[in-house]
Amino acid sequence: MKKLILIFTFCVGFSLHAQQMPKGFVFLSEIDPTIKSELRYLSSNNFIGKTIEGYHENCVIVTKETADALHKVQIELSKKGLSLKIYDAYRPQQAVDHFVKWARILNDTLKKQEYYPEVPKSELFERGYIASKSGHTRGSTVDLTIIDLKTGKELDMGSPYDFFGIESHPFHKNISENQKENRLFLRKIMLENNFRPYENEWWHFTLRNEPFPSTYFNFPIKG
Repeated sequence: MKKLILIFTFCVGFSLHAQQMPKGFVFLSEIDPTIKSELRYLSSNNFIGKTIEGYHENCVIVTKETADALHKVQIELSKKGLSLKIYDAYRPQQAVDHFVKWARILNDTLKKQEYYPEVPKSELFERGYIASKSGHTRGSTVDLTIIDLKTGKELDMGSPYDFFGIESHPFHKNISENQKENRLFLRKIMLENNFRPYENEWWHFTLRNEPFPSTYFNFPIKG
């Protein structure tokens, strides 16, 4: 009688079919499986409206140092009944190239009303929303928010993730006091754990002293 052997592939390094990542990178789930994730570029729920090149599986990949720092943040949040939620982490160069190609097709405005209603698509490069290089590609930059573990809902930050506009600036004034407090709370806990914020996006943080400050990787996101 033949035995049926099933092999399941997960986003963890010990899988027989796991891809070989560059040394220094890990799946975040290996370091802290409690951190939530919703990779927006794996779905159509993003500013382009389709899956982005290079995203194949729901795997959050970062440098080991970044994963360790995020784990420390998660420990602090869990004491308050909260959790990190990752929107994006390591991003392959092919994904950045996809953004650049899309930005040059001016009549492709499927998600304009949702993500950039006040910004002409022709000005996305000029205003710095799209660029040919991204810190994400170095593996130590993350886009994230905080969720309430009881409700599963994200804290109200006053603007959606990846919204192109001044409303996404961390210190934007025309939001409620609760929204300001939530942004400051996220910023404070990330700063305390060795992350540097980006002044145009409340969700964007880069590890200080990142291990690959000038290397832009292009391996795909898959297990």
